[in-house]
Amino acid sequence: YEKSNWPTTLTTCTIISSGNIIGSGIFISPKGVLEHAGSVGLSLIIWVCGGGICALGSMCYAELGVTIPKSGGDYSYVTEIFGGLVGFLLLWSAVLIMYPTTLAVIALTFSNYVLQPAFQNCLPPYVATRLLATICVMFLTWVNCYSVRWATRIQDVFTIGKLLALVLIIVVGLVQICKGHYEALKPSVAFEFLQEPSVGQVALAFLQASFAYSGWNFLNYVTEEVVEPRKNLPRAIYISIPLVTLVYTLTNIAYFSSMTPEELLASNAVAVTFGEKLLGMFSWVMPISVALSTFGGINGYLFTSSRLCFSGAREGHLPYLLAMIHLKNCTPIPALLVCCSATIIILCVGETHNLINYVSFINFLSYGVTIAGLLYFRKKKPNQLRPIKVNLLIPISYLIFWVVLLCFSLYSEPVVCGLGMVIMLTGVPVYFVGVWWKDKPKWISRLVEKVTYMGQKVCYVVFPQEDLSETEPLTSSKATD
Repeated sequence: YEKSNWPTTLTTCTIISSGNIIGSGIFISPKGVLEHAGSVGLSLIIWVCGGGICALGSMCYAELGVTIPKSGGDYSYVTEIFGGLVGFLLLWSAVLIMYPTTLAVIALTFSNYVLQPAFQNCLPPYVATRLLATICVMFLTWVNCYSVRWATRIQDVFTIGKLLALVLIIVVGLVQICKGHYEALKPSVAFEFLQEPSVGQVALAFLQASFAYSGWNFLNYVTEEVVEPRKNLPRAIYISIPLVTLVYTLTNIAYFSSMTPEELLASNAVAVTFGEKLLGMFSWVMPISVALSTFGGINGYLFTSSRLCFSGAREGHLPYLLAMIHLKNCTPIPALLVCCSATIIILCVGETHNLINYVSFINFLSYGVTIAGLLYFRKKKPNQLRPIKVNLLIPISYLIFWVVLLCFSLYSEPVVCGLGMVIMLTGVPVYFVGVWWKDKPKWISRLVEKVTYMGQKVCYVVFPQEDLSETEPLTSSKATD
């Protein structure tokens, strides 16, 4: 269940890295970046700088990936360096906030792009977008529960959608520029501010852009499968991050070749508006392409989130039921159902751009803690073998940017960002009660055992074959954790 059957070479690493970054975010974030940046020129600078920040973070993660060669990414590294509590808080925030919120944003984007052609002169109804998004998440959860092969085939097929949409946008935009339609991109116009941006607003613009760049650390989830990671991890970073930055910048330039800043801000589906203005009778291609892209994105995040739940449960940081897979289909049904339920709850309470600020803040918080762990690990174990060792200026530069970004984001959006921190900190009592406290009363152990047994019967799940030696009876300490 956990590992793929093919070696991850440089070419594959590059495809995985760039493919996991390029997703639905580029169809969602341009509006939020422009809204907070206040001008076309500053928004383009933020898109380029966002790629540079990702490159710094990726190089730090490359060192961590070969120094601590465990799949699981941030969670595995932080648990190894700082111990169980900090690792659990990252896992807790990922399961309750990052993955469900990201899924909710992508699902809302899917429903907006599907419904926008039917509501050309107004926004799609609130209830309709939420209902369609919920149906989409539930359907793909069922697919992932039923068959891993179906889930991976959906991912392969629907990746074509995002590539088609982006290539079409960039090519049409470049044609427009060659025809002389680039008024909004002239320096004298590009830096005319719709509103004077504060440092806090620029920080929020970076958070919006970071949502589109999320996924740059995905290679660290499959480190154990990479061929010659010392060479291939950094090379894949040097190729994929500049490539994605170029694609994102060209896509935004294409948007501004046909839309004024006011038109872009007024649009609820930027790519649809772009298609309606430039593609004429073929404008239907754009919403279909973006819908395919977001559909595949939801599927991919469901698959990844279930793997993270699986890893956390195997370590005893989540209920052990989440480490079980279906007896016949070998799919992690309990983990998928937890992620689906959390996503549906968030769908009912959040607005897209607030949700992006919310999840990006927590994402950056996790990245910063992980990269701070790199510095601490060097001091803690200076003689540890490090096949890749980045210059200290790289993690320090990232952390300086990280502190400034989070402080000003928290100042500008205290409720949205503060709520994310509060939810993360609720994991502290949960950790001490659920994981650290080993000598629980027998009635608690029996209750956990009963709930686990009922979950097994309902979902028809068992422990994976390779873990049978670890699991023994459900009354063991791991099961009660």
